[in-house]
Amino acid sequence: MSVDEVYERLRHTGPERDGWLSNHAPMAAEALIRHGQEAIVHRWLDGYADRLEARPRGISPILPAQWREPLGDPTRTGDWLTYFDRELALAPWPDVLVTWWPRLLPGIAAGATHGVIRVGHAVRSLLDATTPARVGELAQGLAYWAGRWQPLAPPGAGPYPATDPRSALDAVPRVPDQRSGARERLAQLARTPGWAAASGNVPGPDTASVRARLEAIVEAATLRHGTHGHASPIMLVHAATAPNAVLRVLPVLPSRLWPPSLEAAWTATAAITAAYSPAEPRPLPAPSTVTPGELIELAARSGDEHAIKFADTALDLHPRVLASARHSVGMF
Repeated sequence: MSVDEVYERLRHTGPERDGWLSNHAPMAAEALIRHGQEAIVHRWLDGYADRLEARPRGISPILPAQWREPLGDPTRTGDWLTYFDRELALAPWPDVLVTWWPRLLPGIAAGATHGVIRVGHAVRSLLDATTPARVGELAQGLAYWAGRWQPLAPPGAGPYPATDPRSALDAVPRVPDQRSGARERLAQLARTPGWAAASGNVPGPDTASVRARLEAIVEAATLRHGTHGHASPIMLVHAATAPNAVLRVLPVLPSRLWPPSLEAAWTATAAITAAYSPAEPRPLPAPSTVTPGELIELAARSGDEHAIKFADTALDLHPRVLASARHSVGMF
């Protein structure tokens, strides 16, 4: 099964179900196909079908000059889907992405970061080939991001208490109340002591490139899941997959958008870490060797969409993270 066939099969489905939960089918299927698991995708989609809802209808057309008002209004998701279908029919997809990226980036927490993650998967497929189905999937991702657009508490100006991404993540304070959902947890950041300093400066040497610093954040979050993921295996996946989605979009963006993209990615990773990390880590088991093929097969056998997407991110970084990623995938 090809990526285009997946997107065609799913194009009439909505980006969410049950009012909040994300539709992971296009993202997980794209990851499986990329790593040689296309033979199981039809069956995997069949198993996921009862978690799909119909594409939402619109309420009122969004005019190009009036995009700010409906931003972040989930009741307008159907209108956003129509809007981006139209925009992408009128202009090349990289032009639309570059126009909307700085508008959407401040709301990177949209859908618990699933908006940017879905865009990242779509862009990766488009960089392989531009097809109508892939452009349509980008429209879905952008619309989801716009409908659920959610800014995070403004970061401070530092100084940052750590210089490397792993120790920086360890220094992120936990939100006080970890009993609620993602939106409620993230809303606590503004009143969480230490948040402004923790999110204020991107860790890593200023002399390093944006790409190198972003890769280091993804690696740190991926490895940290192995010791901290037990508290919330699913949600802490996004501390790695969200910045990795930004990394996948960098090749399309002009250089002026790279620094704010890095800053937003770090803030998203820090926010998910603050919202879901446990009070204490657990040690990793004795290291075990695993190949890239074995890792994606293990994730595919689990059937869990988050395990698949986490393995997909780990495979972008291998071999440094494979042993830890194997432990993380086993949590699902």
